[in-house]
Amino acid sequence: MAEAAAFPSPRAEGHRLWTRICHWIVALSFLTLCFSGFVILMAHPRLYWGEVGNALTPALLELPISNNHRPEGWDQAVVFTEFANAPISANRMYRIFNENSWARSLHFLAGWFFVIAGAFYALAGVVTGHMRRNLLPRANELIPQTLWRDLKSYFHLQFGSAGGGPPYGPLQKCAYASVALVVLPFMVVTGLSMSPAVTAAYPILLDLFGGYQSARTLHFIGFGALVLFLVAHVAMVALTGFRRQLRAMIMGN
Repeated sequence: MAEAAAFPSPRAEGHRLWTRICHWIVALSFLTLCFSGFVILMAHPRLYWGEVGNALTPALLELPISNNHRPEGWDQAVVFTEFANAPISANRMYRIFNENSWARSLHFLAGWFFVIAGAFYALAGVVTGHMRRNLLPRANELIPQTLWRDLKSYFHLQFGSAGGGPPYGPLQKCAYASVALVVLPFMVVTGLSMSPAVTAAYPILLDLFGGYQSARTLHFIGFGALVLFLVAHVAMVALTGFRRQLRAMIMGN
């Protein structure tokens, strides 16, 4: 995003080297997480609430991203025992979507890059004052009239001569701070809550989110919020001079 014309600023400070490095590591790892997570979701695009959820239980949300979301389309039902009403299983319509062990491994690997770069960015932001000075909105910037004036400038595409880097506008600060301090940590914690190894050591995570399936559903909701932010972020970069903004994030000026 770029600063709105309603809040003119002096020459942009530019992005520091550590900011640029963390930005690109986080960006590439996030795109990798999106791709691998989507492949994983295609194998079973049904979301549940609580501890248990599978093909034989009602879904909270069915995502039509593959025929795997339609149980009536599955075939080759297999009964596990000879007793009546015994549990059954079924093959998916597209078997290739079940061969996603590579996607899970890639998701886990990209997650480490994401967490390490994000943690370094947060620590450096606190130590250098970048977080307090540039990302956290001040009290006078949270006044409804101030936020409304900034929002109207976005609606009217009044971005002025937005430079690459801080200072940022009120809504931009709110968006960056919310993503960096709320949504991203939430995604990490819900992701860890789906790991049996982690929850075996810290079972409080399952109590916090209400079970594995609840954590998976909340993880998907957080993913949707991040995708919306990414779309808005890239759109603002394009509207305020894509080449100039890209050069600023690569070269720092």
